[in-house]
Amino acid sequence: MKLPEPRDMSHVSLEEAIRRRRSVRAYKDGSVTLNEAAQLLWAAQGITGKDGLRAAPSAGATYPLETYLAVGDVAGLEPGLYHYEPETNSLSLVKQGELQSELSAASLDQPCVRDAAIIIILTAIYERTTERYGDRGRMYVHMDVGHAAENVLLQATALGLGGVPVGAFRTRTVAQLLGLPESEIPLYLLPLGRL
Repeated sequence: MKLPEPRDMSHVSLEEAIRRRRSVRAYKDGSVTLNEAAQLLWAAQGITGKDGLRAAPSAGATYPLETYLAVGDVAGLEPGLYHYEPETNSLSLVKQGELQSELSAASLDQPCVRDAAIIIILTAIYERTTERYGDRGRMYVHMDVGHAAENVLLQATALGLGGVPVGAFRTRTVAQLLGLPESEIPLYLLPLGRL
């Protein structure tokens, strides 16, 4: 599914988004729009340069991260798990049906995960970076995921949405829910919703 093209202008300055960004764990009922979801995915890993360079920095442009969207309530998009394809700015359906409840259970029953309209899930394939940088590449992957997560949270703020980074979850359980291969590890959940 092709996503709407990302916008590169906003009524919220970067400085204002940085000042206003807070961890938000409670959301109002209401859909996230497809345009908002697309903008958040683009902020995480979207293509921003001619040579495939992305919105978030990556050590040696090795791009170890994969981005998933767990949809609970997006206008025009069925609940399910989708994989974001940066090269084509599109989504591929991985699994049908709402995953928020199961992801919440795997996240020590955090209500913010259960109640989110969407959850952006950032995973890593470490070998993409460690092949070039050896063991130090693991640290670089962790830096990469931090860059991508902050981009998402600042973009959410600019869109008037709330979100929070969640690292407290059962890694194997989340990997199984997503159907990940052994070489791909979930690192971050970013539940997001209406303020």
